[in-house]
Amino acid sequence: MRGRPVKTVPELIVLLGVIALSYGAKQRPDYDDTPNPEFLNPSWMAGIPDDQPLSEVTMPGTHNTMALFGGVYAECQTWSLASQLQAGVRFLDVRVRHVKGNLTIHHGVSYQRAHFGHVLQGVADFLQEFPSETVLMRLKEEYSETYDIYGAVVDYIHRYAHWDLLWHSRLVPTMGEARGKLIILQDFSGPDLGMRYGSLDIADKWKVPTLVHVEEKWKSVYDHLEAAPTGNQAQIFLTFSSGAGVFAFPRAVAQRVNPQLYDYLSAKTDLNQRLGIICMDFPAAPMIQMIIEFQLKEVTKRRNDFNPVLSKRSLKYRIPPPWKKMRKLLNNKV
Repeated sequence: MRGRPVKTVPELIVLLGVIALSYGAKQRPDYDDTPNPEFLNPSWMAGIPDDQPLSEVTMPGTHNTMALFGGVYAECQTWSLASQLQAGVRFLDVRVRHVKGNLTIHHGVSYQRAHFGHVLQGVADFLQEFPSETVLMRLKEEYSETYDIYGAVVDYIHRYAHWDLLWHSRLVPTMGEARGKLIILQDFSGPDLGMRYGSLDIADKWKVPTLVHVEEKWKSVYDHLEAAPTGNQAQIFLTFSSGAGVFAFPRAVAQRVNPQLYDYLSAKTDLNQRLGIICMDFPAAPMIQMIIEFQLKEVTKRRNDFNPVLSKRSLKYRIPPPWKKMRKLLNNKV
């Protein structure tokens, strides 16, 4: 029988990956791989009351926060650390390679043109400018197997920040206790520097072998987000929407998962729920803002009682008027 040759499954998978490769930067409500956020939201935590446990706060985060270089298989973000923080990101995922006391930033084999000191300085500068905020940082060793980074981490803290910048407890702090602090979520051995990463309720199904497996990835995200509102309120929930594989690089996965996440959040009419930390590749400013809006109603009421002037002022930059008016239109276009 004559006709066009039938492609094999491996060929189809490779073709899917090639089709997914995007050479032009995109800035959508759910996905942004341009150099700068559409708008900023640097002090959104100012409206959260001091007595609110951090485990009850919903917040945006970035996976492999510093992975800006190395090609399509290594890059997970395009915004600088400073831009991410000012856009409203409050959870950072930082990976360090340990060589003779030096801690360089890596995503796998790809060196990210920075070291841990740059991260500490960036966070310290941000918290000095916006003392109402807090930053959570998952820290782990990558592309080295010394299993002994504690001493180097402490050395870097003393050299590039200061000891009092850290939250020194395994306990979940209140918002008041966390303000101005860096909370290290310690994913390595050694004495306590902060909270233990393993103490969180985590969904991180990061292996997405091909784009055919994106729906499995989304199901893991969906299931964990559905569990978060009724889960242990004393435990921080962390959901990774990111994923990658040999035939599904981070951009391609994010371009497919982020719209589903955006639609999922947009469809929720009740913002009175705790979703925890939602950790993304290539998030967009409107997506970040939408996540921030999911706070408990009793928190909102106490926030208004706590500082009504601040609440009104905060709303001025949370959603710029043009975006607020266009949200419905943009939702329909995603």
